Amino acid sequence: MKMNRWLIVLGTIIVQMGLGTIYTWSLFNQPLSDRFGWDVSSVAITFSITSFALAFATLFAGRLQERWGLRRLIRVAGVVLGLGLVLSSQVSSLTLLYILAGFVVGFADGTAYITSLSNLIKWFPERKGLISGISVGAFGTGSLLFKYVNSALIGAVGPAQAFMYWGIIVLVLIVGGSFLIREAVVREQAPAASSTDGGKQQVTRHDYTVKEMLRTKEAYMLFVIFFTACMSGLYLIGIVKDIGVQLAGLNVATAANAVAMVAIFNTAGRIILGALSDKVGRMKVIAGALLVTAVAVMTLSLVPLSFGIFFACVAAIAFCFGGNITVFPAIVADYFGLKNQSKNYGVIYQGFGFGALAGSFISALLGGFHLTFIVIAVLCAVSLLLALIITPPGQGRRTRQREQQMNLNPSSRAS
Repeated sequence: MKMNRWLIVLGTIIVQMGLGTIYTWSLFNQPLSDRFGWDVSSVAITFSITSFALAFATLFAGRLQERWGLRRLIRVAGVVLGLGLVLSSQVSSLTLLYILAGFVVGFADGTAYITSLSNLIKWFPERKGLISGISVGAFGTGSLLFKYVNSALIGAVGPAQAFMYWGIIVLVLIVGGSFLIREAVVREQAPAASSTDGGKQQVTRHDYTVKEMLRTKEAYMLFVIFFTACMSGLYLIGIVKDIGVQLAGLNVATAANAVAMVAIFNTAGRIILGALSDKVGRMKVIAGALLVTAVAVMTLSLVPLSFGIFFACVAAIAFCFGGNITVFPAIVADYFGLKNQSKNYGVIYQGFGFGALAGSFISALLGGFHLTFIVIAVLCAVSLLLALIITPPGQGRRTRQREQQMNLNPSSRAS
């Protein structure tokens, strides 16, 4: 059983590494601009479409899994993603690039991402945080490794041919990894089933459906927290080089090093905070990460930036962002059960899609980095308060009922 479970971990890691390669997109912006004469900012929109399509796909992935089965779904997603990149090597218009490298690639990526991650958590209900960290960490590692692979391909054969080789490699990774994956079967939880989060007992009455989850206030509180965490991290990732040049006064080459540092600390945060959440409690980890993020963005906005301060703040935000998006799948499983994890987390995961768009939109509306960072800090403060007061659905009511019963029956309190 343990051998089988760890083979499933290996298969999921291979799949997630292939999926994470989409985060190397920024490498293609300038080469495509030079090849076709497109504006760089117009090419960069492709990745925004990819990110939004990735989040959008998670709404449907659970239903597709029920119809096709997990392994078949991952294989189909891998083939579609790979072909989307291969066909992108033949495009000569921005519209086709947006459709293929943007929507098609993003939708396939999100479908395989949410289902493979949720399935692995089901196999390790006693280690949700650690396992989530391993899976999401593999996604980040794929991004880090393929920065060098795709850079070499672009330099050797140009951006068009690089798309073709990239697509073939990704297809092989995802389809190959799927052969090691087995779909977990989760039975309906008994009415008194319980799980432990950092020493605190959390009772899940049953496995919530999406409709049942959306009737709880906790679902909307989690969405706000996740949206804030994603917006702060994704906004920074998109502009980290510009911040270094414009606010810290660094040269372009030095500021560009921050891009690699973001990837490293992002991946480290996924593994470290994921494992830590199993021991100290998930919402404590989220609250701590939000606090650190708020302090870091306020520092970037209000304090004169030196080389050290800039890199320390960037590293802190990237580390916390990686941890937040790792711990959240486990939180959704704790609060709403494992059976419908793919569907339930798919709804909460829309915070990622909206967060990917909100940072740039707010920055354009307010006219710069400083005010945007202050808005992010305020949102972090609000989300921190929510993280401190939120409890699993119905837990507060059940606690009050037990207290009332103890007050009515002093003998039970004495016992």
